[in-house]
Amino acid sequence: MEIKKNEEYIVEIIDNGYQGEGIAKINGITIFIPNTLKGEKVRIIILKVLSSHAYGKAIETLEFSSKRKESDCSTYKRCGGCNLRHVEYQETLRMKQNMVQSLVNKTLKNKIDVQGIVGMDNPYHYRNKAQYPLGRDKSGKSVMGVFANRTHEIISIKKCLIQDEKTEEIAKFVFNFIVENNISIYDENTRKGLVRHIVTKIGKKTNEMMCIIVINGNKIPKEKELVKAILNRFPNVKSIVKNVNNRNTNVIFGNKNINLYGKGYITDILGDFTFKISPLSFYQVNPIQAQKLYELAVLSADIKNTDVVFDLYCGIGTISLFLSRYAKKVYGIEIVEEAIAMAKENAKINNVYNTEFIAGDVEVALTDLIDNKKIIPNFVLVDPPRKGLDGVSINNIMKLRPKKIIYISCNPATLVRDLAKFEELYYINSLKCVDMFPFTSHVECVAVLQLKQDM
Repeated sequence: MEIKKNEEYIVEIIDNGYQGEGIAKINGITIFIPNTLKGEKVRIIILKVLSSHAYGKAIETLEFSSKRKESDCSTYKRCGGCNLRHVEYQETLRMKQNMVQSLVNKTLKNKIDVQGIVGMDNPYHYRNKAQYPLGRDKSGKSVMGVFANRTHEIISIKKCLIQDEKTEEIAKFVFNFIVENNISIYDENTRKGLVRHIVTKIGKKTNEMMCIIVINGNKIPKEKELVKAILNRFPNVKSIVKNVNNRNTNVIFGNKNINLYGKGYITDILGDFTFKISPLSFYQVNPIQAQKLYELAVLSADIKNTDVVFDLYCGIGTISLFLSRYAKKVYGIEIVEEAIAMAKENAKINNVYNTEFIAGDVEVALTDLIDNKKIIPNFVLVDPPRKGLDGVSINNIMKLRPKKIIYISCNPATLVRDLAKFEELYYINSLKCVDMFPFTSHVECVAVLQLKQDM
């Protein structure tokens, strides 16, 4: 039986995929169906047919999974941010661990067991950073919210259950000021208009808040009045920044920041350390789970005070400082210069003196440390972006042959791809998951690799 677009079928969901989508089979062809769960019987309509698989949409659920729950968000299906909002939280943890285990089984020679997943005690309002685009809806009304899944249509959100409530309140306050004072809003199509995004950050432990207004220009009308209004309403705001982005791009921030109030940063506490957070620097959006992730990585590696560690993709130095308590010396590398400047500041304010931070492309800086400065690490920690490690960096690490590699990953697919390349020289001692983004399909992993000749 040939599968045809726009035709309806009744299917049983036999598993869930890497993005939380349901998986069914029709005549051996795999069908991916969002918002469905293993064990459910569903009437679907086929949306797209490819040579090896197809995509469908559920139009009626005939038999429900016992793990399904009523969604507590009215816009989650359109938003796409919390694509597991219809699943009981403990079941989302099981799904994520199983997904990582499936990737391991398919890719690695050493079929290790994924050693559990660290969940959140309270998986709500955990994000310390919010990014809200501004625009107009189909009727021309000004809106602020999030982009609808796979589109640039902005959905106005009344309440988000993963964003910090205070930062959400600030963003709405600024948006209302913009609307009430007839300040123009950026139009992606015409590239005209002023305000593009409102970005808010908060220190979860310090309660210090930052508001960043991204504009297509240089001056905000009634700028001083806006700053005064924000400070009167939100006394915990310690920094207000104007970011200039005149480019025709989907990237939120431009390169120019102008402080309207404060010193241009806020602070937060992670573990025993205080960190400065600037507008452009990366800081984990869920610091509660980030602390668990870093402690897991450091303790799993069993670092000694005689060890030299390379921390690649170090950001503002968060995990480098965690490592510094155990290691002899930590070298952190990061391509964002502002993040490296902040990392140096973070080391200074925490009285940490056994770290050195280097601004540059990891591939180039790593080669310089090895070939020119002749620094050979015992441990290498990597925390790359979603695309994983590049081939040159993997080869450089393999040439170094550190006794252990700690690999932190936000993308299990690229993680296991890279682990397979290390298997020739390394055993994978352990692999564990941390739920950094509850009710989404994303999961962080920590893998510890040991050089075979050292075992």
